[in-house]
Amino acid sequence: MLAVCGPALGEGFVTSACWRGVQTFMSFLKKMFDTTAVLPVLSTVLPFVRRSMSPELQVRLDLARFGQMLHSQGFVAATEGNLSVRLDSHRVMITPTGFSKGMMHPEDMVIVDCEGRKLEGETKPSSEIGMHLTIYRMRPDVGAVVHAHPCTATGFASAGIALDKPLCSEIVMTLGSVPLAPYATTGSPQLSEVLKPFIPDYNAILMANHGVVTYGADLSQAYLRMEAVEHFAKIVLTARQLGAATPLDQREVERLTALRLSYMRDAR
Repeated sequence: MLAVCGPALGEGFVTSACWRGVQTFMSFLKKMFDTTAVLPVLSTVLPFVRRSMSPELQVRLDLARFGQMLHSQGFVAATEGNLSVRLDSHRVMITPTGFSKGMMHPEDMVIVDCEGRKLEGETKPSSEIGMHLTIYRMRPDVGAVVHAHPCTATGFASAGIALDKPLCSEIVMTLGSVPLAPYATTGSPQLSEVLKPFIPDYNAILMANHGVVTYGADLSQAYLRMEAVEHFAKIVLTARQLGAATPLDQREVERLTALRLSYMRDAR
């Protein structure tokens, strides 16, 4: 029986033969331009290309683009971090292991099934694929996952400090709070186990002595939540250094939480 990751977010992707043609085209472009120049052209300057490309190719381009953004923001270094997108109810596309997130190409991405078995790709999937699949299984609403090591937030995670104090109205509105999961070895089954208690109720989790994982309806939302966690961590650090970290009172937290839930309902 085929395992199920969750609800389909899109069907009818390109056939293998069609994708081989796309790979040939992308390889040709790479010989002409550096990837950092190609992706903005394909994604922004030529909107007609964006409209005509298949959903699967768009996901490949998006993973490469958001990987570059993680790298340029300093949220990852060397070959750290990983990103994935749920393609449909049985497949996930994830970034490859051992690649700088600032130097990935669309054809480097790997497609796996819901047990983590590789279906397509010349490279190996991220060693932390298990964590991504666990999130998809537990959260049918999630369409993308981002894992990174932003310095300030990872500093809090390494100090054993959750970002769960309502010091800033914006974080209550966007994330609620960011809990701290216990430490587990990277890439191990235990990593998924320590995250499980937090996955249903939070959209961002600090991973003790490791980093941060965020997730959302799509890759943009998952990435922006990573930005929000690091931004909030910097605010908390500054407030602590000033010696006057003053949380919002419970009544205001309840108002902001109600507004957040209202905005979420309106966005559906």
